[in-house]
Amino acid sequence: MGFPVYSRAWRAGIIACGLALFWPADLRADMLEPPASTVSVRQSAEPFGLAASTLPGGGLRDKWIAVQRRLDDERVQLALCEGDRDGCASAAALKFLDIVDVARTREGRARLGEINRAINLAIRPVDDLAQHGEIDVWSSPLATLARRGGDCEDYAIAKFVALRRAGLAADDLRILVLHDTIHGEDHAVAAARLDGRWLMLDNRRMAMVDDANVRNFRPTFVIGEHGVMRYVDAPLSAEAAGDDSAPPLSVSSLAAAAADQPSLSAD
Repeated sequence: MGFPVYSRAWRAGIIACGLALFWPADLRADMLEPPASTVSVRQSAEPFGLAASTLPGGGLRDKWIAVQRRLDDERVQLALCEGDRDGCASAAALKFLDIVDVARTREGRARLGEINRAINLAIRPVDDLAQHGEIDVWSSPLATLARRGGDCEDYAIAKFVALRRAGLAADDLRILVLHDTIHGEDHAVAAARLDGRWLMLDNRRMAMVDDANVRNFRPTFVIGEHGVMRYVDAPLSAEAAGDDSAPPLSVSSLAAAAADQPSLSAD
């Protein structure tokens, strides 16, 4: 089972989400073959049960570090607003706290679904170039909610932070970068582990999908408590390949393909 066919109204608001700046030209060589001493491999704790190696540098890691700095500031703002909602001057902070409050009243899958639905409805898909005047801008949750618009990684970051604040353990949360093997584009989603299974929280759909049921998407990068990691030779699903023995995509071929990726836009 793959991602569903959306209604025309829903599809009209969805634009492809490419991730070109994850591989800036001056960094691609470093990402092809990082020194063996800098790479550690983690087996099967990640979504899709695939090995992942720590990414020691590169554009993706730099963007995530910058987001984390902004998240530190927003945590202070959220704490102040939570303690004095009547005196809170940030409509975005109040909106975020309301989403988390409702989610906390739910349990298990319902909690994840509530945050997925609420964030999807609170943000409209907008291309980075149209919104910021530049491509591939990663925004923190309050900045995204204040603008009421963003693209796939903005949705994913907002869900990641909301789920953590709603009580999920850090080790059960991820942001994933997936390569769409049909359209040749990249897409970011949040992922949460529930009862040992990873569920995808996607801005393209309200229903959540188990990682075992994802088709036509190749996982390439994973972001979480351990920083940014790259999936090692993630195999293409048989359905996407059209046969039962799809060859793995090597790191070098992934980076080579990335050179031709479109710039990051809304989705």
